[in-house]
Amino acid sequence: MSQHHPASSSSFVFSNRGELRATEKLGKAPRMNHQQQQRPFAVVTGASSGIGFELAKVLAEEGYDLLITAEDEEIAAAQRELNQLTASVECTREDLSSEQGVQRLYERIQANARPVDVLCLNAGIGHGGDFARENELPKVLRLIDLNVRSTVHLCKLVVEGMVARDEGRILFTSSIASTMPGSFQAVYNASKSFVQSFALALRNELKDTGITVTSLMPGPTETEFFERAEMEDTPIGEGPKDDPAVVARQGYEALMDDKEKVVGGGVKTKAQATAAKVLPDGVKAAMHRKQAEPAGAGKEEE
Repeated sequence: MSQHHPASSSSFVFSNRGELRATEKLGKAPRMNHQQQQRPFAVVTGASSGIGFELAKVLAEEGYDLLITAEDEEIAAAQRELNQLTASVECTREDLSSEQGVQRLYERIQANARPVDVLCLNAGIGHGGDFARENELPKVLRLIDLNVRSTVHLCKLVVEGMVARDEGRILFTSSIASTMPGSFQAVYNASKSFVQSFALALRNELKDTGITVTSLMPGPTETEFFERAEMEDTPIGEGPKDDPAVVARQGYEALMDDKEKVVGGGVKTKAQATAAKVLPDGVKAAMHRKQAEPAGAGKEEE
C-alpha cells in the first residue's frame, strides 16, 4: 500500500458497459442477481499491487467475487484487470491506518449483504533504518496502526459474522520477519511477530468451528515494499526476491487445505525459515543487521 493519503474515500463499480463509475461511499451496493448469490465472496486488503493483488487474482481465477481495497490510486487499475477474470469486482480506496478507514471498509462489506467467505488481511507497510537515531515517530506509529491495529480491527468485525454462520476462511499475510529480531527494521519485524502470534492464537480459539485461519509467511518478494520502506540501498533490498504470484498461490492453497501456516517463496526463503527455528535470537539479529543495514551505515571517516 502506498504511504500517500487519499484526499477522500471513494468506491467504484463497473457498469454493464465495463465503464468505471463512482458510487456513494455509504450507498447501497448493486443489486445481486442469482449467479452472484451462488458465487463465493472474498475481501482482500492491500490489493493494488504485490502479494495482495496476486491474492485477489488467484481468488478471481477460482471463481470468487471480490471487494478489494488499498489507499493508493492504483486500486482502480487493479480492479479493471481483475474484472477480466471474474464477474464482480468492487473496490474502495481507504487508508486502513485510521479507525475511520477500517469502519468505512466494513460498512462497504455490509452494504453487499453477502457473507464473507474469504478475508485476506494483507495490508501493510515497512520502514527501515535505525530506530533510535533515524526513524521518524509518526511513520513508526502509522506502521503499527496499519500492520497491527487495522488487522485486529477488521478481523474482529468480520470474524463475528463468520462465527455466527460457523463458516469462513481468514488468511493473514505475516512474514518470515516474524521469526527474528529485525535490526534496522525493528518495528516492522515486531509488527509481523504480533500478526503471526495473533493468527495462530485465533486459529486455536476457533479450532472446533468451521472457520479456517492460516498465516502466510513470505520472504523478500518482488514488490514495491523495499522502495516504500526506504530500503533499496540495503543488501536485502538489492538481492534476489520471490515472485508474488507464486507466494499468493501458495497462500491460497494453504488456506484451502486448512494449514496453520505456510512459508511463501522459493528454496532460499524456506531454508531461512528453517534456520530461524534453531538459531539464537542474538545470532538472528546480527544476521538481519547484515541484510537490512543501509550501505555505509555506522561507518564514519577516520
